[in-house]
Amino acid sequence: MTILVTGATGNLGRLIIDSLLARGVEASSIRAGARDIAKASDLAAQGVQVVALDYDVPETVAAAAAGADAVMLVSGSEVGKRAPQHQAVIDAAKNAGVAKLVYTSAPKATTSDLVLAPEHKATEEAIAASGIPAVILRNNWYTENYAADVARAKETGVIAASVGDGRIASASRVDFAEAAAVVLTEDGHLGQVYELGGDVAWTFDELAAAAAEVTGRDVRYTPLSTEEHAAALEAAGLDSGTIWFVTTLDADIRRGALAETDGTLARLIGRPTTTLVDGLRAAA
Repeated sequence: MTILVTGATGNLGRLIIDSLLARGVEASSIRAGARDIAKASDLAAQGVQVVALDYDVPETVAAAAAGADAVMLVSGSEVGKRAPQHQAVIDAAKNAGVAKLVYTSAPKATTSDLVLAPEHKATEEAIAASGIPAVILRNNWYTENYAADVARAKETGVIAASVGDGRIASASRVDFAEAAAVVLTEDGHLGQVYELGGDVAWTFDELAAAAAEVTGRDVRYTPLSTEEHAAALEAAGLDSGTIWFVTTLDADIRRGALAETDGTLARLIGRPTTTLVDGLRAAA
C-alpha cells in the first residue's frame, strides 16, 4: 500500500508522516509530496519516497498520485487559492484510481459561517462529486496557532482579542496528525465525516492563564471590541485585508464557531488530547 501525503514539508504533513511511521508503516510505502523537495531531504534519508508536488502545477500532482493507494490531502495554506489547488489533487486521485482519500477540513464546513469554511465546503463537495471513497477530518484550531500570542505575552503580559467569551476546542497538531494516520491505516472509516477537537473548549481567560504558566509571568486577557481590535491592528501596521480577516475570525469565535467538542478526536487516537498548557509549552 502506497500512501501519498501532500504538503509533506508543512507542519501538519510532517507530523502525519511521523505518525504513519510510528504506526509501523514502512517508510518506502510513504510518498511525501513537496513543492520544494530539498526541504524533504530528511524524509528521504529515512527511506520515504519524496516527490515533487505543487498544488498550482497539476502535472506534478498527477505524477505524485500515480500508483498511490491512498492520498492524504492536507489542505493548502494559501487562503483564496485552496479550492482549485485541492481540485487538482482530487482530479489526480480519481484518475489514479485511489481507494481512499483523506482530507483535513474545517469544523462544520458545509454549514458554518466561519470565515475559512467556504473553501473547505467547496472541497468537500468536490470530493463527494468525484466518487472517491473518502474520510473527512474537520479539524478544529491548532493550539500552535497561539504560540505567537504567548510569545508576545511574555514581553507585554497581555493577550488582546475581540473574541469576547468565545471558546476554542483546540488540540495540538500531533493529535490531529495521529488521527489522520489512524484513518489512513485502519479499515472502517470510509464515508465518515469526523468533527475533531480538543477535549476542552477554553476561553481566552484560560489562554491567558496557560500563557502565564508557560512564560512564568502574569498574563491577562484584554477583551476588545471589533473596532478597538481593528484600530490596534492598524496601529501595528497590518493591511486592511488582514485586519478584516483577523477581526472576522474573532467574531466567528465569539459566536461559538470553534467551541464544540464531543471527544471524537480522543476516541480516534486512543488517548486524551494534549492539554492547552502542554501544547503551548511544546510550541514555545
